Amino acid sequence: MTIMAPAFQPETSTDPRDPLGRLQRFFDPGTVLPLHPRDKSGVLAAIGEVDGVRTVAYCSDATVMGGAMGVEGCKHIVDAIDTAIDSAIPIVGIWHSGGARLAEGVEALHAVGLVFEAMVRASGLVPQISVVLGFAAGGAAYGPALTDIVIMAPEGRVFVTGPDVVRSVTGEQVDMATLGGPETHGKKSGVTHIVANDEADALHRGRRLVSMFAEQGEFDLVAAEHGDVDLKAMMPESAKRAYDVKPIVHELLDNVDGESSFEELQGGYARSIVTGLGRLAGRTVGVLANNPIRLGGCLNSESAEKAARFVRLCDAFGIPLVVVTDVPGYLPGVSMEWEGVVRRGAKLLHAFAEARVPRVTLVTRKIYGGAYIAMNARSLGATAVYAWPGSEVAVMGAKAAVGILHKKALAAAPEDEREALHERLTVEHEQIAGGVERAIAIGVVDQVIDPAKTRSIIAAALAAAPARKSHHKNIPL
Repeated sequence: MTIMAPAFQPETSTDPRDPLGRLQRFFDPGTVLPLHPRDKSGVLAAIGEVDGVRTVAYCSDATVMGGAMGVEGCKHIVDAIDTAIDSAIPIVGIWHSGGARLAEGVEALHAVGLVFEAMVRASGLVPQISVVLGFAAGGAAYGPALTDIVIMAPEGRVFVTGPDVVRSVTGEQVDMATLGGPETHGKKSGVTHIVANDEADALHRGRRLVSMFAEQGEFDLVAAEHGDVDLKAMMPESAKRAYDVKPIVHELLDNVDGESSFEELQGGYARSIVTGLGRLAGRTVGVLANNPIRLGGCLNSESAEKAARFVRLCDAFGIPLVVVTDVPGYLPGVSMEWEGVVRRGAKLLHAFAEARVPRVTLVTRKIYGGAYIAMNARSLGATAVYAWPGSEVAVMGAKAAVGILHKKALAAAPEDEREALHERLTVEHEQIAGGVERAIAIGVVDQVIDPAKTRSIIAAALAAAPARKSHHKNIPL
């Protein structure tokens, strides 16, 4: 598309919903160029710069029919997406729309469908980020959902049918915030990746992610060595105590201007696993980490699906992965099986086996059973697998394994001798099963590393690996 000369007046409307004002607050000052004349279509699209990165953005014009999407507005969005694809640059959607225009009927529905088709064409080719500042209702709800990252401001509302329709059809009494606000989508549905503090923060986080995707940088191994710290010192002394993995992730990654570079994604959803983007030795990486303070770090149906989508996101855009593992296995229970832990857990296996980006696994404490494979095992193509001293790699914990393997012998032993027998058999089982030593011997763990050199070792392994990515779309799993 031909980029027009600036046609916008420097002074914008005082209406906070004004799309030009929102675009000017999103882009670097003085860089906004229109992709079409301003009209009554309900959409304004432009090209500009984000920290110097050329970026396309379209913004709902909520001052016109509440930002409802008609034929012309949808065409502006499709043209903006095509411009981003042709230029191989990120595209950001700033949403405040009530959905398709009722007066335009099926023509509007068809036009909205063309927007969805364009988003799918762009998927995996260029980063797509949605910033929801107001309503994204009806057809507009699926726009953000088809993109790679969804950011919601406190006033954001995403739902297919509003409270009135819900009330008339189901009889359920619900308000807009409970039905589709950031609290709901941040913790219950998993629709949103980031819940912002306010509109300015939402736009800032969108800018930050544009830089993460578009300016991924190079590994600086000297800087990685200078930044080494003893990460294991942040863990509890007792192996039985739970802990929050997030401080370890923050220390593993770079600090930029005194602030952690880690941008957590879906932090309130499926909290037994942590996902997010950050910088390691100057290079954008994705981090996937079990969080023992939630469900003991177990994988379940939701966390496996969350992790699978994140792995595929990073793989599509060539972002190397760091996988921090401390996991006792999959969460057992009837509800897990009924919720599809087999079907949804298989997505994570598929995502890692399909991935071509460099990806390093670090075992911090333990990794058992099927979760050993699912968390980027060598069998699924891991670039390298490292372990901290004292880590366990096994089908299950030695004591639990002995309880199954020697159930009859333990039951037959005198009660006052049973615990001592259990402990002795546990030691013997550890020697037979081999743990980390056996895993190293057969080549599925590369080496036990010094926790104080974790940053530099992982950075070196990722830097030495061929820079690759897969060519697939980022379907919203």
